[in-house]
Amino acid sequence: MREVYKYIKTRRIQNLVYISVILITAFQSCQKELEIPLQGQYSTDVITYDANWVSAQLTAAYGMLDGNLDADDMWRAAASNWVYGEVASDNAYKGSEFGDQPIINNIERYAANANESRYYGYKWNAVFEGVARSNETIRGVRKGLEREEITTSESIQLEAEARFLRAHYHFEAKKMWGNIPYIDETVTTSQSNVGVDSWGAIETDFIFAVDNLKESSRFVGAANSWVAKAYLAKIYMYQLDYAEAKPLLDDIINSGPFSLTPKYSDNFNAETNNSVESIFAVQNTVGDGSAGDDNANWGDALNFPNGAPVGTSPTGSSCCGFFQPSQNLVNAYKTDASGLPLLETFNDVDVVNDDGIDSNDNFTPYTGELDPRLDWKVGRRGIDFNGWGIMPGQSWIRNQPNGGPYLQKVTLFRKSQFENGSIDAGLAWAPGVSSMNTNIIRFAEILLWRAEIMAAEGEGDLGVSLVDRVRIRAANPDDFVQELDINGKPTGNPAANYMINTYGNFANQDQAIKAVAHEYRIETALEGHRFFDLVRREVAAKVLSAYLNVEVTKRSHLNSASFIAGKSEHYPIPQTVISVSNGKIKQNKGY
Repeated sequence: MREVYKYIKTRRIQNLVYISVILITAFQSCQKELEIPLQGQYSTDVITYDANWVSAQLTAAYGMLDGNLDADDMWRAAASNWVYGEVASDNAYKGSEFGDQPIINNIERYAANANESRYYGYKWNAVFEGVARSNETIRGVRKGLEREEITTSESIQLEAEARFLRAHYHFEAKKMWGNIPYIDETVTTSQSNVGVDSWGAIETDFIFAVDNLKESSRFVGAANSWVAKAYLAKIYMYQLDYAEAKPLLDDIINSGPFSLTPKYSDNFNAETNNSVESIFAVQNTVGDGSAGDDNANWGDALNFPNGAPVGTSPTGSSCCGFFQPSQNLVNAYKTDASGLPLLETFNDVDVVNDDGIDSNDNFTPYTGELDPRLDWKVGRRGIDFNGWGIMPGQSWIRNQPNGGPYLQKVTLFRKSQFENGSIDAGLAWAPGVSSMNTNIIRFAEILLWRAEIMAAEGEGDLGVSLVDRVRIRAANPDDFVQELDINGKPTGNPAANYMINTYGNFANQDQAIKAVAHEYRIETALEGHRFFDLVRREVAAKVLSAYLNVEVTKRSHLNSASFIAGKSEHYPIPQTVISVSNGKIKQNKGY
């Protein structure tokens, strides 16, 4: 299984898998727009467009899922979207030092600039490189059929996977920029983004994938009809098209091959990649022969505790202290004495933290009731940090006044996995890079999307049974983070006052709507969805403005932050792209 997976992720074979000059014209007929050097040119007359050749194109298309365009500061297009989907939300601060990666400061403060193409331009190039590779696969399929070098059944499977990927990459662009051109296999010139029905085109591609893919994937991590159904449902949910999403979600829940894992933490564990809950995920690998373990989760390389002996030798230290959870997010995990969330008041009083308290000073962690999912997502003082021992506070934080007292744990491997050649890359400056997959869609989201529809439409039990399924799994005591004794060994006792229970029923529709939205937040926190989900539900301006009003009293770098409704919901289109398109691509409103 792992050998097949290595084949999929080893993408540094571009001289075999695509023709660069065609890829460049496939997007917008200009090298500068993609900023990718030519790899050489081949005459199509000498190519045999058989299933092997076309599959190689498809391999290259899958290879862009991690956003690693050229092994240069890959976090700018990380598949986890930690910058654009989390730091831009109320879930996380940029962290680290204020002057390190300063463009992210502007993202965090809703002051993004179209001239900051080093970030937005890289993300644009990465997703449209994925589009280009997908289109090259489709062109290969068509050419192979024309020459009778590929069978009809082979062509249908390969084209369906390519169109699935093309839709995924366009969706990534759609979330970011809203107004995007849709580039199909026929395009050879720059395309306008004005008046383009990109939603309709994305839907069409996913529908083709649903109708033509088999129920089983060709290899681990590849698309199949169930994956395509889930992604199509997601597309409808992003348009609040509940009527179209509902039957797809019902089919997946009632007849699909997915279920919740027994342990919540299995979703963030390299040893349990591709579990029954994983619907679609970026397949990260180490030790596969790629240069510098290029196929690992490099997009998250900055997000390790800084100066901590985590992922290093006992005398070493890790890097670089980015992507720190917000106090607002930590507060969202508070529960009442009955184990239910504080939907309205969770942010009134902070969970006790060690902000401003030296690591050598006494500190007592919060003793109130907490949802146990908190300590699988957030590293906080006094709690075991994925087996690396008690998180000591300031000494593991690069700049606490700037980034706050917390660390993210979502992308970090366990100490028991350290120096495991199939998990830990062991690279000098980025010890956090590993083979942990990056979740794109998991089954818990399917349940909560269906619950959202039930709550919004007053249907059935208003979605409480689906929300409770998610909460029952989170309440599994076998998955609680444990306290450690003085020797650093687990005692078998919970590390905090974990209290979580089911709702049983919702008092009314208003409570149902709020409860489902809150559950989605705490279930999927720090997985790259939060900002886009707020925009999707058309509440970004309200939620993020309220967040900033409180945050300015805690993090001084947010004093100038201001969310502007009608503008801040989307990022600026890179000015370099607009210039190279000769004005065919128009800037988003307000930039």
